[in-house]
Amino acid sequence: MKSGRRSAVALFLLFAEFFLAQCISHHPLLAQEAAVSKPASDSRLVLRENWELQTSAKVDAKGEIISTPRFSPTGWHRATVPTTVVGALVKDKTLPDPFFGMNLRSFPGMNYPIGGNFSNIAMAPDSPYAVSWWYRNAFAVPAAYKGKTIWLKFDGINYKANIWLNGKQIANSDEVAGAWRTYEFNVTDAAKPGEENVLAVQAYAPTENDLAITFVDWNPAPPDKNMGLWREVYLATSGPVAVRYPTVVSKVNSPANDQARLTVTAQVKNGTTMPVAGTLKGRITNIIRSKLEILDFEQHLELAPNEAQDVTFDPDKFAQLVLAHPNLWWPRQMGEPHLYWLDLNFEIDGQVSDHSHTEFGIREITSDFNSVGGRAFHINGKNILIRGGGWTPDMMLRQTSQRLNDEFNYVQDMGLNTIRLEGKLETKEFFDLADRKGILVMAGWCCCDFWERWPRWKPQDFEIAKQSLRDQIYRLRSHPSLVMWLNGSDNPPPPDVEQMYLDIEKELLWPNPVLSSATGKKTSVTGNSGVKMSGPYEYIAPSYWETDTPEGQPGRRLCNPGGCGGAYGFNSETSMGPAVPPVESIREMVGTDHMWPIDDVWNYHAGGGEFKTINVFSQALANRYGKSDSVQDFSIKSQMQTYEGVRAMYEAYSRNKYESTGVIQWMLNNAWPSMIWHLYDYYLRPGGGYFGAKRAMEALHPIYGYDDHSIWVVSSQYEDAKGLKLTTKIYNLDMTEKFSQENTLDAPADSTAKIFSLPDVAGLSPTYFLVLRLEDSAGKLVGSNFYWLSTKPETLDWAKTTWWMTPTAQYADFTAISQLPKVKLRVTDRTERKGEEAVTHVTVENPSKNLAFFVRLKVDKGEKGEEILPVVWEDNYISLLPGEKREVTATYRSAELGAVKPSVEVSGWNVE
Repeated sequence: MKSGRRSAVALFLLFAEFFLAQCISHHPLLAQEAAVSKPASDSRLVLRENWELQTSAKVDAKGEIISTPRFSPTGWHRATVPTTVVGALVKDKTLPDPFFGMNLRSFPGMNYPIGGNFSNIAMAPDSPYAVSWWYRNAFAVPAAYKGKTIWLKFDGINYKANIWLNGKQIANSDEVAGAWRTYEFNVTDAAKPGEENVLAVQAYAPTENDLAITFVDWNPAPPDKNMGLWREVYLATSGPVAVRYPTVVSKVNSPANDQARLTVTAQVKNGTTMPVAGTLKGRITNIIRSKLEILDFEQHLELAPNEAQDVTFDPDKFAQLVLAHPNLWWPRQMGEPHLYWLDLNFEIDGQVSDHSHTEFGIREITSDFNSVGGRAFHINGKNILIRGGGWTPDMMLRQTSQRLNDEFNYVQDMGLNTIRLEGKLETKEFFDLADRKGILVMAGWCCCDFWERWPRWKPQDFEIAKQSLRDQIYRLRSHPSLVMWLNGSDNPPPPDVEQMYLDIEKELLWPNPVLSSATGKKTSVTGNSGVKMSGPYEYIAPSYWETDTPEGQPGRRLCNPGGCGGAYGFNSETSMGPAVPPVESIREMVGTDHMWPIDDVWNYHAGGGEFKTINVFSQALANRYGKSDSVQDFSIKSQMQTYEGVRAMYEAYSRNKYESTGVIQWMLNNAWPSMIWHLYDYYLRPGGGYFGAKRAMEALHPIYGYDDHSIWVVSSQYEDAKGLKLTTKIYNLDMTEKFSQENTLDAPADSTAKIFSLPDVAGLSPTYFLVLRLEDSAGKLVGSNFYWLSTKPETLDWAKTTWWMTPTAQYADFTAISQLPKVKLRVTDRTERKGEEAVTHVTVENPSKNLAFFVRLKVDKGEKGEEILPVVWEDNYISLLPGEKREVTATYRSAELGAVKPSVEVSGWNVE
């Protein structure tokens, strides 16, 4: 026995040495601490490959037979897990690409109304997904698992399941119910180390009366309602006692930020039928000011048979958990998202039973209410304006690490600091990435399905909701990126449910603000939420965001509690409307036969409910820019309208901080190819909205006020900028300069300031241009803006305001841009490779005497090849004044090029 213990310890130290060498090689100081317990990996056997899938309508055998080697799954579908049933059938080409045209409507079971919310509609009795489906996997359990406690884990099952392993039923569908629950089963007695094992899962789709997954009106839902094993399945091992959910909660003495009080908590689980005594040992490790910092702490514990116990190390009892001068975690734009290491070992008689290694950030997030009742957020005592977008996973819940990284790169490039998850509570990989990149995450439950049908809940639904929240809080609470939790979305829960949720959050030491919902509706338990869900969601004129004020407009109807969507308070979801993508994406989405005119195929790729067409957006486009006679014309005008609309929204909230405290663009991305609500489309092609957002998010940014024709400078950086020079110019369509002014100014950290109001300028062309340039004291350009404006005032019909839109009473007139003369640009480019990345430098020069308007740059895979995507452009959809020359870079994966040479393609509104 002693020899076995020495071997275990030696193996553990070997793991530690490997981890240190691989993960922290840039910090040689850690070589001083060779015995620090940081394992190379956890002892997981991920069951990803070699799954087989079949409808129960074609299987007569029972689970106790299917889960044995003697059963032959002849004719079953091959699958990898995670996968939904329809996801697997699409992958093996049993079903065609659901994202092209109207293919999805041809799928069996797709008989719910177009634009309907399928989560609230009963599945047809003859649907192939109205019956259960079997998932089966035959796999070898390593012989090294013998003598260990073996745990079988499911990170997500939608919706119910019966589970068998090696002929034994592990759990039934009364125990396994809930899309947002996680499951861990002790299968030590059922598993067979060193032999073939067979796992069989009989999965059932959710009904309209289940706490499942919904896409609301964002996009259609697949016919299986995303049934199946939609998250990872794996085995893990431990000794008698396992360590779960390690977390560090921090309190920071802001604003000095020179001390942090840490509370460490974790769950320990006794996997045996005997009492166990042991010691939970913890270590926090950090490099701070070139010194190795190590904090050790431990606690003796006694566990009853099969007991799971939450253990806490309180700084009042463990003085070493009071840190002086900590390295704080900040959102990227405020500082560095610094991470510490936490290692926990549970030891029995000196032998490690289980260990965990995790990263955490020391930060404290607080909130309060401003003068207009908006909830303001503070990180380590500093104000932060929340500027984000609403996230959705893929329609069939598919995810790859590469795509996830690509999307986070886009978020970071635009300058957004927050992602909102409405009920789509993502993977550990997602949250780890947010932690490391310094992107905040706003998480909570979804609206518009059984999650908010509380009067219809039965006792089992309360229990599923309770366990779902416990599972999610346990796994999310350790991530510094989590900025808040919402217990409801479009409605707050009733008092009994809200109190149930609050009790769980308190018990599990949830460290961040909790909101009753994403709306301004009060509750009797927690009062005001401090946020508003007031839209709009349909096309809205750029002036809306600044002209809608807390005082309201004459004749304006109330949109929702908290007001309308203007730039005051915290708007939890809002949008300037549809986001028609560039023409290449339209072609890929609807096919060449349906590109023009707009038809039912286009509208199928709009939304649901009130948003089944893009008619309001199209009408505005025709009135503002002129009627389109081709898809190319419609698409480029759409990029213009979306650019100005998205920019105006973010700029208004930035200008009005901290009367405005946050805004979430609805949405950031799409679950499938869509004509509405995104900043980049499903194909990862950034369009006008992306670059309008990126322009608005400049750290030092000059802004035009649509409400009072004033010029502002907004600083979103957290250091002062002194000696700035702001140059303001107005040009007519023919590039005649009509106004010019220079102002010198200082921009304090995180500030907003009105610099001056534009005077009335005589002799303006119907469409004219406003150019703003901000330079630092050395003459370097640090911020800029280019507006196209109309002498025809754009006004809103406030009396006809609804929860989703305020109609335009009179449109601006930009039709004069059709008179811009054609311009031939001079373009040169060069490409360099930097490791796994390639950077193409494009120099664009306008040698003419006319404006080159709304110039689009692309990098293709060789001449006439496909556009390289994803791509991070320094800037795009740019306008060049006469004689202006700019260099713009595009960064992308070198692998996308292969052996071909990149080819730069330039187009634009009036570019030859």
